[in-house]
Amino acid sequence: MEKLKSGEGGLGAAEAKERLQKYGPNEITEKKTSELVKFLGYFWGPIPWMIEIAAVLSAVLQRWDDFAIILALLLLNVTVGFWQEHKADNAIELLKQKLALKARVLRDSKWLEVSAGEIVPGDVIRLRLGDIFPADVKLTAGDYLLVDESALTGESLPVEKHVADVAYSGSVIRQGEMDALVVATGMNTFFGRTAKLVEEAKTRSHFQKAVIKIGDYLIVFALILVAFTFLVVLFRHESLLEFFQFALVLLVAAIPAALPAVLSVSMAVGAITLAGDGAIVSKLAAVEEMAGMDILCSDKTGTITKNELVLTEINPFQDFSENDVLLFASLASREEDGDPIDDAILAGTKTLQGFSGLAGSYRVLSFKPFDPVSKRTEATVEDSAGNRFLVTKGAPQAVSALLDGEVATDSKVTVEGEDTPESRVEEFVDEFASRGYRALGVGKTDARGNWHFAGLLALYDPPREDSAETIRTAQAMGVDVKMITGDHLAIAKEISRQVNLKPDIMLATSFLDLPDRKAEEIVEAADGFAQVFPEHKYHIVELLQHRGHIIGMTGDGVNDAPALKKADAGIAVAGATDAARSAADIVLTKPGLSVIVNALKESRKIFQRMNNYALYRITETNRVLLFITLSILVFKFYPVTSLMIVLLALLNDAPIMTIAYDNVKYSDLPEKWDMRTLMSMATLLGVVGVISSFGILYIGLHVFQLSHEVLQSFIYLKLSVAGHLTIFVARTKGYFWSVKPAKPLFAAVIVTQLIATLITVYGFLLPAMGWKLALFVWGYSLTAFVITDFIKVRAYSLLNHTGIKFHV
Repeated sequence: MEKLKSGEGGLGAAEAKERLQKYGPNEITEKKTSELVKFLGYFWGPIPWMIEIAAVLSAVLQRWDDFAIILALLLLNVTVGFWQEHKADNAIELLKQKLALKARVLRDSKWLEVSAGEIVPGDVIRLRLGDIFPADVKLTAGDYLLVDESALTGESLPVEKHVADVAYSGSVIRQGEMDALVVATGMNTFFGRTAKLVEEAKTRSHFQKAVIKIGDYLIVFALILVAFTFLVVLFRHESLLEFFQFALVLLVAAIPAALPAVLSVSMAVGAITLAGDGAIVSKLAAVEEMAGMDILCSDKTGTITKNELVLTEINPFQDFSENDVLLFASLASREEDGDPIDDAILAGTKTLQGFSGLAGSYRVLSFKPFDPVSKRTEATVEDSAGNRFLVTKGAPQAVSALLDGEVATDSKVTVEGEDTPESRVEEFVDEFASRGYRALGVGKTDARGNWHFAGLLALYDPPREDSAETIRTAQAMGVDVKMITGDHLAIAKEISRQVNLKPDIMLATSFLDLPDRKAEEIVEAADGFAQVFPEHKYHIVELLQHRGHIIGMTGDGVNDAPALKKADAGIAVAGATDAARSAADIVLTKPGLSVIVNALKESRKIFQRMNNYALYRITETNRVLLFITLSILVFKFYPVTSLMIVLLALLNDAPIMTIAYDNVKYSDLPEKWDMRTLMSMATLLGVVGVISSFGILYIGLHVFQLSHEVLQSFIYLKLSVAGHLTIFVARTKGYFWSVKPAKPLFAAVIVTQLIATLITVYGFLLPAMGWKLALFVWGYSLTAFVITDFIKVRAYSLLNHTGIKFHV
């Protein structure tokens, strides 16, 4: 590695900028497919492939007009698909940039938080519990780090690192806190040089699988009809070449061409909306899973409460004064770490007159940061006379354990008498907890190295103003909110009372040693858990999933990562560690439960859009394929040409992509695919559409007595207009006017149907039929649309679908 030096105050801003230009941004660059290659790739999908064969058959039959038109429509289809994916990819890339790692770096003698991409070799950075190493570094100051290098080496056990050791980009800090000198960034890191980047395996959610099954059903249905028609054509000795061309474009009409685009655009639009609300989606499938989430396991601190700790009370023990307790606690704190507990203590010292002068007479020689195992911080301090002693602050039981000899230490142990305040620590803690206060123990060693319990600090983290109302909203949406906290049981019960949660809060130990079935019943029935360790969270999620629930889990610490990954929707709260953010599906940039509830609403809206699209697509396939097939089999008549089917497929699929922006109502219950209702409604609406199509065919043949060519244009316009009106039937459970359509969707429908009308009226591409017939088709289609909509509402009522309420 290149030898680099950095001054005591870190790099200057100008020098850092020069090095950034020299070494480049600190990022692992992936070899990306060029836009041209992506565009050309669209010509090889199953849908373009079928259109291409249809174009070839047109050339073989020497129908050059059809050949040119089908080729032009192929280019249109490819361009639209490419553009929609390009927009979705750009949206996701912007979200990924918002999730970029941050780093604390020393610049011009000041600690700053910058994007990890701005780090350069020679920077001094601070590394803490839960951080992901943003670059290759050489450790320069501090006691030790416990580092998880499994992503690089495959070794599951953490590795201990000390001063002068090298640590690599991508590793996770499990314990400790140190300063380090950056020695390599970006592609020059160990990870950048050796790791072969592969595309992350994309797993399909329940939601995606259901939609793809619908697509498979449509294709199989079309293949069955085409095969049956083929047998009839063979029996009648009709032109096979002409049939194959027709069959191919019929399959084009049946295949849900807009399915991938609607999925990706809907997810991207939803993700952008969520980002604006303070929830950045790192895995799009989580948005879909949240639609079905029925239990939310929520952290108390920072989610239900403000995570703004305030020092409210000091309870000294023995001969220690309140000032002594606060002094020792401040010496065991670090302002630059930005820890909420440290900030509350240091803020408390600023309210005392003359305290800064008192604290200035002490010097901190070494500092051990908080870790989840010891549950305390510790500092070695020297006073103005040169006397050295230790101070500690942390969980009261952890400080008490120092007195009882339960924690390994080099110091001697003093066991206090039974009547001393220290023997009643639990009593004081319970009294604080009953008022919703968190107790923090403070200890100090004497001249002989014996530990003494100096006193307790009471810290209060008040509930957020919107927590109670937000919890009520979540419960009204069918989501059971369970509070999960590491705090004392009494604190959990008091906070739950203040935010209108049920009071049945249990200790995590209540289910740990029980058989799974009994444990599942306890966890399912409980309203929350107190004194929970991070490993308990994973078990809680696992037990609830065994009961068939879709689980959302919030977390912020490095040890929360397994539970966040296990949950169906892992949510890293605002201020979470890098490790938690990396494991989560959704990362919150704003505190509070309201962000999660907004994500719930948005995910259910996305589900509704996709459900509406599925209903529309199945209905249209049933309507068009059954009508055309029955016309050929029964009347020996091709109601539309192959070119008309291609036009129908493309003009109707292009605007359906705007359904991603449509106004919808979200359900007040967790969403799941109701295939019975979906298939029943699609079949009913499809059959109604077939009947109306045969009705206008009869009118064209026997009332208007149209020629064969004009009749086909007549039928084409009816199929096109009625097809898009089906969107407005499918998008609501009530009458079509109950929810106003979004402007992009409405405008897309109007524009495409005006194009279809003008094509048939003036004979561009198709035989001309004039305005009178076109206006009749519109009037007939609108009448059929209104009748179909009334039938739909009645059918939903019969299917007992009206038991579920929907909200804007």
